[in-house]
Amino acid sequence: MNKRPDEREHDHNLVNRKFYPAEMEAGFADADVSDTPQTRHPTYKLAFRDTDFLLREELRPVRFQLELLKPTMLLDEARVGSTLVMYGSARIPAPEQIDEVFAKADTPEKKKIAEKLAEKSRYYVEAHKLAKLVSEKSIIEDGMRQFVVCSGGGPSIMEAANRGASEAGGESIGLNIVLPHEQAPNSYVTPYLSLNFHYFALRKMHFLIRARAVAVFPGGFGTCDELFELLTLIQTGKMKPIPILLFGRNFWDRVINFEALVEEGTISADDLDLFTRCETADEAWKQIAAFYELKR
Repeated sequence: MNKRPDEREHDHNLVNRKFYPAEMEAGFADADVSDTPQTRHPTYKLAFRDTDFLLREELRPVRFQLELLKPTMLLDEARVGSTLVMYGSARIPAPEQIDEVFAKADTPEKKKIAEKLAEKSRYYVEAHKLAKLVSEKSIIEDGMRQFVVCSGGGPSIMEAANRGASEAGGESIGLNIVLPHEQAPNSYVTPYLSLNFHYFALRKMHFLIRARAVAVFPGGFGTCDELFELLTLIQTGKMKPIPILLFGRNFWDRVINFEALVEEGTISADDLDLFTRCETADEAWKQIAAFYELKR
């Protein structure tokens, strides 16, 4: 609890602020409040401490701004200059989880799906390798950390990314989101870089604000949404080009016919140069290093 200073005391310093910080004002409010019907009513709460008020429908623009500012400020304070963003499915198992996936497959259809997921477990391995490889390099420029691994903070490919960074002794970011079903950050996200979002739009913006390369592994609606938004931003000139590494040629060629979009005239042939297909972590890093002319 903050004690209110004697207002008669003079601060002769020209630089010091004359208004008290919000934290001190909140302390004054706690110290000065008397227990009356007026002070007990919610309307008496300071606006920035009134959760019910902040959650009102009319306050959505304020919540948008808070969700933009908080990650920006915290990542700046953590000296995160740029990130390697890693997108991918929340369903692909780690190699050690394959038996568990098959154990849950109790119909022929589910067994086929289990086989497909098991085949893609190699991408868990490559995501882990890429995150570990980049984290081991510990690139620092202008006092800021570069290519800090950043994932959606969840399971599967996201876990592989954070796990690889952690096992290399590095820190990594997890941008989680509140969903109707249970969603929690994986245990490999660096705790003070574990951020939670309400708005998908703000979360996607924070994925790309610091991104200097993006690795996209096989995934579903969410991964496709993130990939196509990134491609659109670069195609339309809203964002400068960065390396986009598309892992899994067979998967992506089967689920998205990029060439057909060219043939139909809805994108240009040059748009296919916005991304590079690859299969391994080493291939991906070579592309990133070549793009930025890195000698590593």
